[in-house]
Amino acid sequence: MALEWSDSTDDMDWDELSELYRLAPLGNKSPEMLTTAFSNSLFKCFLRENGRLVGVGRALADGVDCSYICDVALLPSHQGHGLGAEIVGRLVELSRGHRKIILYAVPGKEAFYRKFGFERMATAMAIFEDQSLARQRGYISDG
Repeated sequence: MALEWSDSTDDMDWDELSELYRLAPLGNKSPEMLTTAFSNSLFKCFLRENGRLVGVGRALADGVDCSYICDVALLPSHQGHGLGAEIVGRLVELSRGHRKIILYAVPGKEAFYRKFGFERMATAMAIFEDQSLARQRGYISDG
């Protein structure tokens, strides 16, 4: 496996990135949406194999107080090989120095993120575009 790591969006094929999210599966995110999201993220991590985008992650950060790691995605063919852990590890390292590092995870993946020191927050709250779908998928609860 010839892997290449990058933090640059130069020459990014936003359609390819959109397809990666669809296949991961992390939902349908348009190339335009991803261009905006990654352009506004302080930290980015891209993983390519033989020029093909196979993994990605990003962190919104203010440089001092808060870094928020989100959108970690790998093609299914590359899951289960430690590459997701490497992406998260790189984003955590880049985020060091912030007073808090927050991570938004897919329900059921909490044990994976605990390996990096993440713990469940008692006070985290969210407003989703589709609250009922978020509730159905386990992102929010009535409790």
